[in-house]
Amino acid sequence: MTEQIIVIFAVTLAAFTQSLSGFGSALVAMALLPPLLGIQTATPLVALVVIPLEAYLIVHYRHALNISVIWRVVLVSIAGIPFGILFLTQIDEKIVLTVLGVIISGYALFTFLRIRLPKLEHRAWGYIFGLLSGLLGGAYNTAGPPVVVYGNILGWNTAEFKSNLQGFFILSSTVVALGHAWSGNLTPEVWRYFLISLPAIAVGILAGTRLDKYLSPETFRKIILVLLIVMGIRLILA
Repeated sequence: MTEQIIVIFAVTLAAFTQSLSGFGSALVAMALLPPLLGIQTATPLVALVVIPLEAYLIVHYRHALNISVIWRVVLVSIAGIPFGILFLTQIDEKIVLTVLGVIISGYALFTFLRIRLPKLEHRAWGYIFGLLSGLLGGAYNTAGPPVVVYGNILGWNTAEFKSNLQGFFILSSTVVALGHAWSGNLTPEVWRYFLISLPAIAVGILAGTRLDKYLSPETFRKIILVLLIVMGIRLILA
């Protein structure tokens, strides 16, 4: 019962975060669930959980979606996902958790400090960030950070940022979930936790979209980033 409560809390917080800021659901969930369920269960579970969430958000932000600026990232990311899934099954869980902690805390610190990078306008960078995203997405369900960084570098405005991310996420997440199904990672235990998570997804979406009208997303985002830094360090030291 305790595990179920923690899963519901983690999924609600993850859905709430992405509904409010446009990204971050997998990072939040993967910071909380692996120590509880193990990486082999948490990773495919989060791969399933984010699909209905992203499906809703892409409909919500569809007016600003610009496929022309993300297709390279999407294409190469999909190609890299199977290698990430293979990586997950071939390496010690402690190493995976440590790497995941570095990814989460490093990304959060980068965003929190607003580190400015030079413009990387050459089209090759889209392929590079896409490959990194696919590898991370397949292995840890953390495909978002490379794309978020790429969007920041290109200077997407708020509407483009949120809509383009959802367009990328829904395609990437679907391929990740299919890859886990092909690899036999979608066990009965994963499906049981997924069914438990469905009401939590709805609650998180409702809370995030409602609070978006009253709370500055920037303020909330800073709070989440601090929490992610702490969670990432906890995973590194676990």
